[in-house]
Amino acid sequence: MSAAQEINRPSSAQDFQRLKTLVEQSTSTAERFRLGRQLAELNKLSQQGKDIGTRWEKWHGALLKNQQQIEKRRQNLPTLEYPDLPVSARADEIAELIRKHQVIVIAGETGSGKTTQLPKICLQAGCGVKGMIGHTQPRRIAARTVANRIAEELKVSLGEAVGYQVRFSDQSSPNSYIKLMTDGILLAEIQNDRFLSKYDTLIIDEAHERSLNIDFLLGYLKNLLPQRPDLKIIITSATIDVEKFSAHFDGAPIVEVSGRSFPVDIIYNHPDDIESDRDQMIVDCLRDIQANQKQGDVLVFLSGEREIREVNLALKRAQLPHTEIVPLYARLSLAEQSKIFSAHRGEGWC
Repeated sequence: MSAAQEINRPSSAQDFQRLKTLVEQSTSTAERFRLGRQLAELNKLSQQGKDIGTRWEKWHGALLKNQQQIEKRRQNLPTLEYPDLPVSARADEIAELIRKHQVIVIAGETGSGKTTQLPKICLQAGCGVKGMIGHTQPRRIAARTVANRIAEELKVSLGEAVGYQVRFSDQSSPNSYIKLMTDGILLAEIQNDRFLSKYDTLIIDEAHERSLNIDFLLGYLKNLLPQRPDLKIIITSATIDVEKFSAHFDGAPIVEVSGRSFPVDIIYNHPDDIESDRDQMIVDCLRDIQANQKQGDVLVFLSGEREIREVNLALKRAQLPHTEIVPLYARLSLAEQSKIFSAHRGEGWC
C-alpha cells in the first residue's frame, strides 16, 4: 500500500505537514504544485473550522491516481543496454553524480557517446519517472536523429517512450520518458510553464556553441534551480569552457569523458586550383573514389542549402553508376529527411 492509502483525513497541523512532505516526495513534477496548493487550501479551511470532507476525498483520490501513474511509469521503464562507447564505461559513476548533485557538467570529446547515452544514464539514476527527461539540441535534424537512435537502442517506438519536438512537428507524448527538442522549443515552453514542471531532468547538449538560445537557457535555469530543488540539470560541452559552465552553476562537478577516433587519411586534390568549378570537382572526386576505393558511402559537406541543391543537381546530371543521392538540410520535409535512415539501392551512397 502507498503512503496515501494509509492516511486518514487530517485533523491537525502535524497531519497537514506530513501530507505536504508526502506530496513533495511521491507525486509527479507536473502535479506537485497543484496538489500542494490544494492541500494548503484544505489546511486553511480546516483551521477555520469548516468541513473539508468532500474536498478531502477529491484531493485524496487525485493523489492516489497520481501515485499509481508514477508506479506504472516505473514498472514500464525500458530495459537499459549500453553499446561499447567511452561514456558507457563511466555510466555508474555519472549516474551516482546525478543522484548526489543538482547540476553536473559533462566534458566529452567527439565520439564519446555522451549525446545518445546520457539520457539512458539519467534513467539508470532514477530520473524520468516523476517527470520527463528533456534533452535539447541546437538543430532540428540533430533532435530528430538522436531521438531515433535512442529509441532504436532502447527497442521502443519513436514517439512513445522516446519522442522529439521541433518546429511544426511534435512526435512526443505525456507518457514519454525522454524528449528530444531544440533549444528554441524549450524556451517557448517557459512562456506557458515558467517552472518547466513536466521535466525532472534537463540535458542542455552542445552548450559550448553558446548560441543566444543556450545562453538564455543557462541563465534562466540558474535562477530556476532554487525554486525547483528536485530538478536535475546536465550540461554537456566539448572540452572547452567547461570551467565556466561549472562556475556559473556554483562549482558543479565536471566529468571528462574521452572520445573515440578512427584513422583518417587526408588527401588534397588540386589545393591551388581555387578557380575550378566546385560542382565538377565534386563529381570528379566521386568518380575517382568509385574507381579506386572500396565500396561504401560518401558524405559531401557543404556550407548551405543553396550549395546542397546545386551539387545535388550536378550529381544527378552526372549519372554516377550504383549511386543514390540523398540530400539533407533542415528545411526538407520529415519524409525526405527520413531517407537517410532507410536502406539504399546500389553500391554507393552520397
